[in-house]
Amino acid sequence: MKNYFDKEFELRYFEMNELGVATPTTMLTLLEEAAADHCYSINHSLYQLEELGIGWVLFSGVMQMKRYPKYKEKIIIRTWLSKYSTIKGIRENIIYGENGDVIGSAKGLWVFFDINKRRPTQIYDSIKEKWSFCTTESIAYNISKKIALVQNPDIELRFTVNKYDTDMNKHVNNIRYLQWAIESVPEEIVDKYFLDTIDGRFLAEAHFGQTVVVLTKFDKQDR
Repeated sequence: MKNYFDKEFELRYFEMNELGVATPTTMLTLLEEAAADHCYSINHSLYQLEELGIGWVLFSGVMQMKRYPKYKEKIIIRTWLSKYSTIKGIRENIIYGENGDVIGSAKGLWVFFDINKRRPTQIYDSIKEKWSFCTTESIAYNISKKIALVQNPDIELRFTVNKYDTDMNKHVNNIRYLQWAIESVPEEIVDKYFLDTIDGRFLAEAHFGQTVVVLTKFDKQDR
């Protein structure tokens, strides 16, 4: 395997839950940070792109965790691009624990995005040349399949989008959606179980001042 980028992280106190292990939102944040550093490593940082009115937008993705790292554990996120088209790329990720064991994996479909025109744009050739790609997959998972909408929810929560919920692309960051979804899960479930898999699709943007409604339905067979 070649053409990958490794980023080491040491888990910090405020990234932990009350049990002393990283939260799901922490892991998504670290995955995003590794991707950002991969951009920086080829002299196309997110801030350099922003000056040109360009950004990367996550359209769909999956994360699966075997376990969550503990406080002060040093982990490595290995990330690479497995496929390109004119406007989008598939980013693969493997998360290694401090002993070199694989503790998680993730895959995301990222689109090169014109921030001002609010539409996809062509990926620069210089990015493709410097990143190259490796066809190895981190996880065998179809992140393009349609996800059914929740019908007859057991819980409905509403969140007003504040400025700290948005990112440089001027819309709600993908990590915030996961946080809101977890907020809708009853405490007795959150306290007894850990999130094994998160699979998501982004169908539309949410912006500052708008209201996001989270609908949650219990799987009665698993309770």
